[in-house]
Amino acid sequence: MADNTTQRDVTSRSLRAELGVRLARQRLAKNVTQAALAANAGIGLRTLRRVETGEPSSLDSVLRIAIALGLAEGLMSGIPEQDIRPIERVESRGRERRRARPSKSRGREESWSWSDGPDD
Repeated sequence: MADNTTQRDVTSRSLRAELGVRLARQRLAKNVTQAALAANAGIGLRTLRRVETGEPSSLDSVLRIAIALGLAEGLMSGIPEQDIRPIERVESRGRERRRARPSKSRGREESWSWSDGPDD
């Protein structure tokens, strides 16, 4: 995917297509046939072809292909580990977050009052 692509331009379809192209290129660079890769990954040949052409497939199939191509470490490095900063650990008394919640608004633009107009 091009570096100038914004997050808004990315769709699951475009991401699937690009992932399929990259996996196919990796397979060809390693000089592995589709049949051999499918067998090594433990998936069907048709499943591999669907992944490489960007058709919908299961995450498990994509992961099996990545592992068979030796790309698991690179795949995981694309999603950084989120460590808790020491100050956050102190503030949360050692407990890790288990859910997210929307942030509270920090104040209103207009303050509320009982009067309805300027002449009250």
